[in-house]
Amino acid sequence: MSYEILIGGNGQSQVSLLAKTANRHGMIAGATGTGKTVTLQVLAENFSAMGVPVFLADVKGDLSGLAQAIGMNDKITSRLETIGIKDFAPQPSPTLFWDLFGKQGHPIRTTISDMGPLLLSGLLELNDTQTGILYAAFSIADDSGLLLLDLKDLRSMLNWMGENSKELSSEYGNITSASIGAIQRRLLVLEEQGAEYLLGEPALNLNDLMITDFSGRGVVSILDVTKLISKSPRVYATFLLWLLAELFENLPEVGDPEKPKLVLFFDEAHLLFDRAPRPLLDKIEQVVRLIRSKGVSVFFISQSPLDIPSDILGQLGARIQHALRAFTPKDKKAVRTVAQTFRENPQLDTEKVITELGTGEALVSVLAEDGSPTPVERVLIRPPQSRIGPLTGPEREEILGRSPLKGRYDTAVDRESAHELLKKRAEEEQRAELAEQARIEQEKAAKKEESKGNMWTGTSRRQGVGEAIVKSVVRSVGSSLGRQIVRGILGSLLGGRR
Repeated sequence: MSYEILIGGNGQSQVSLLAKTANRHGMIAGATGTGKTVTLQVLAENFSAMGVPVFLADVKGDLSGLAQAIGMNDKITSRLETIGIKDFAPQPSPTLFWDLFGKQGHPIRTTISDMGPLLLSGLLELNDTQTGILYAAFSIADDSGLLLLDLKDLRSMLNWMGENSKELSSEYGNITSASIGAIQRRLLVLEEQGAEYLLGEPALNLNDLMITDFSGRGVVSILDVTKLISKSPRVYATFLLWLLAELFENLPEVGDPEKPKLVLFFDEAHLLFDRAPRPLLDKIEQVVRLIRSKGVSVFFISQSPLDIPSDILGQLGARIQHALRAFTPKDKKAVRTVAQTFRENPQLDTEKVITELGTGEALVSVLAEDGSPTPVERVLIRPPQSRIGPLTGPEREEILGRSPLKGRYDTAVDRESAHELLKKRAEEEQRAELAEQARIEQEKAAKKEESKGNMWTGTSRRQGVGEAIVKSVVRSVGSSLGRQIVRGILGSLLGGRR
């Protein structure tokens, strides 16, 4: 069976995206206010209708309207007539709502271990030396059987490495207190930006993003990032990159399917690449190139195609270009460059048209049956069948209330991991140290008693194990281990950081 999505038309012809070519990825680009969000919505609901699950990031809070049918009006009717759509029927798409902070949807989490040192070092913007320390932390945790699940696990691991740096250096390289301190400071900043909500358990089960409803429609998972993207765009970008990498690692090869198994829409796509270190960029390019064999399609949404690295841009089969503005020589150069990325249409001056497009218009090129790009066409984007604009609060709550995932991710889990095990190990070591100091105190007391004779026998015998332990504890407060334990207890009592 052949699946296709009608993107739009111009009164003379229509342009459709073949589902079998969709996993060659795509891009929706254009200046603010030119219609990118509605185009994304049209594609998402049509993939859903053909039974393909969709995951998208809702940057402006507008896409929750996918869950409700659109209300008809004269403007929509006129556009349908111009494009030549006769079988239009308003309808909603099945949706799941997600939110890193757990306010607008189900919480969405992953663990430190699953994220790995490469993504984490990019998120923390570490230099090469600090990145090496982070890799060592993961290696030591693996060798020691310690789970790194959340930020406190990683902090505890780094503290322990600092205290045992001499013993570890022969096997894991030089571990300096300065580098560990720098990473710890970055972790504090990261926590303030909301990463503590992302890193932990229960971790996201990828299968929950790949479900269909009872009628066979693909469920659209909408991640609300309206708060996150202003608070920490790097956390947002890192999560999307993690998701892409996890899908690549875990999904089986499917070859060249008749339609994708999953479609991802990454809005504000330039954030994925801004300030990313070269090793991370290389990894992203590799994953984007190979993940199509897993049946995953990725659409990047950004203001300009030039926001995307050229190696990735060259892999994108579907191009939907909304208007660009050219007010400066730099803008005009960018428009010229973008125009040259399309297959030429002799009937269009692509460079000129890009700046003339109205809201809801776009230049479109897709892949033909043989995999070659079609000549660029100027079209009106078809209206979505779902609501343009966000849901109301009660509408969202009603959908969340009947979600099949209700209760699965809502409560955070804090199981025994590196933080708890290292704390337990430290407590055991301290108890052993206290017991040894108590034994030494007893031996000293016994010798002292012997030497002083019977005159002091009664008094010295009062020096027992209990008093020796008390003295030992007082002395141990001055040690680094003692300070760490006391500070932890006080922090808990005073409501400080865990």
